[in-house]
Amino acid sequence: MKYGESTFDILYLLFAIVSGCVILIRARSRTERLMGLSALILGCGDAFHLVPRVLNYFSQADMTAALGIGKLVTSVTMTLFYVLFYYVWLGYFGAKEDKRVTCAVWVLAAARIALCAFPQNGWLQNSSDLTWGIVRNVPFVILGAVICLLYFSRRNGSRRMRAVWLYILLSFLFYIPVTVGAGALPMLGMLMLPKTVCYILLILTFLLAVLKDRQREDA
Repeated sequence: MKYGESTFDILYLLFAIVSGCVILIRARSRTERLMGLSALILGCGDAFHLVPRVLNYFSQADMTAALGIGKLVTSVTMTLFYVLFYYVWLGYFGAKEDKRVTCAVWVLAAARIALCAFPQNGWLQNSSDLTWGIVRNVPFVILGAVICLLYFSRRNGSRRMRAVWLYILLSFLFYIPVTVGAGALPMLGMLMLPKTVCYILLILTFLLAVLKDRQREDA
């Protein structure tokens, strides 16, 4: 278990961070730069949680605080990831910005980050408190639903981006049971693996959009 999961986590982090750098280097537009930045933020943020998790398997040191702080950092960077995802949607599809939607995205993101800052979350103790696990994720799930609906509404506008809404939906379907029940049933934590696969597919979509679609334009 520990070797398989650790290998998967390390490969995921390398893929996300390297892909983000490649996209940023090859980007020719603001939207493509946002794609690269979102992948980089996701990978670097997840590293704060996954690296201590891997070390925890092979070290006798107390990683409680590191794991908890890593979860905090990941919670914030995942939120920023979806904010950037919104602006990628605007730029990629050439959609007209609706100030109400933009406001909702930022309010939900700010609420999520603010709730994560409360000491009741018990980050330093790597707490699995059910109540705060639910409270801090309510605005995050709503934010994810908004982004999912936006990509769903334009699913026929791009072959490359057609499945993005599904990856987002599945990632939350895998994530929510972990948030609600992992404290009582640790095996639910395994659902984070397919959730991570969804993120890999999202990053891969951006990478191919910049590399493959750009090659066709240049041909």
